[in-house]
Amino acid sequence: MAKDPKEYGNSDVLENIREELKEPDMWKVVLLNDDYTPRDFVVEILVSIFHKAPIEATKIMLEVHNKGRGMVGIYPYDIGRTKVAQVTQAAREREFPLKTVLEKA
Repeated sequence: MAKDPKEYGNSDVLENIREELKEPDMWKVVLLNDDYTPRDFVVEILVSIFHKAPIEATKIMLEVHNKGRGMVGIYPYDIGRTKVAQVTQAAREREFPLKTVLEKA
């Protein structure tokens, strides 16, 4: 049976470790507009990779089309980077120049 850390006199160490833990930095995944990627493909990407409902995906696609860019979601760096890579791979497989970028939230 494990002993209580206080029995070892290390309670200060455990308290310091818990105080140093912090939430990871968050990053915005931003979709950039281009003149070649079809709108249907953008909606498809938003539904399949970002798990958006079709109506929400359509709203985001129209924002990207009208404003030149649109935020898709906010994620920890590793998840955001993975989403960017998935979008890039799917777009290249279909020969579209669709781009996404990460921006500090």
